[in-house]
Amino acid sequence: MATANPVDVAEHLRNLPQGGALALKMGGAAYADNYLAALAAVLRDYAMEVDGYSIYVSITNPSLLVNSLLTSLDIPADRVFFVDAISHIMMAGQEKIPNASYVESPTMLENIMLRVEYFLRKSSAARKIVVLDSVNSLSIHNDAGILSEFFHIMVNNLKSRGITIVILAVAEEMSPEMDNILSLVCDDTVVLKATGEAG
Repeated sequence: MATANPVDVAEHLRNLPQGGALALKMGGAAYADNYLAALAAVLRDYAMEVDGYSIYVSITNPSLLVNSLLTSLDIPADRVFFVDAISHIMMAGQEKIPNASYVESPTMLENIMLRVEYFLRKSSAARKIVVLDSVNSLSIHNDAGILSEFFHIMVNNLKSRGITIVILAVAEEMSPEMDNILSLVCDDTVVLKATGEAG
């Protein structure tokens, strides 16, 4: 497991084999800065460099919010699609965006996989990236055993097809069970620390 500053994250992704999986743990002390840095590194610096098409599975922040952040980072809206499993339960579903598909709850793991598959089949892009945000939120809504099965099925399926996977997490909020699950399915783990952040 490496500790990286924001400029290093895209380099870690470049060094993964095609179809690799990266666990990206963000330091919680400067979460907002780390989260923006993660979005920029994965969806702008890396995805745009490889001419990739991204599917963002939104379990922590509603797709409307994430989409507005992507706009501020100069990430084209037509390159990112959302599987949003949090807006409905946050009652933030009144305003919907056209590049999102909505799932009623983070417990509907099979539906999440089906919506991801729908967007993957919809794109003819040679390179595809799936971002899951975040494992912490999933673990609040789901039993660890069910999540283990979900990650093994989803991540191994995507990896076998050459699709890059990035799984976001807040480092300080990870349980030993979730750490173990990620270590079994991910090829590399990076802890993202904002410049000047201790630790």
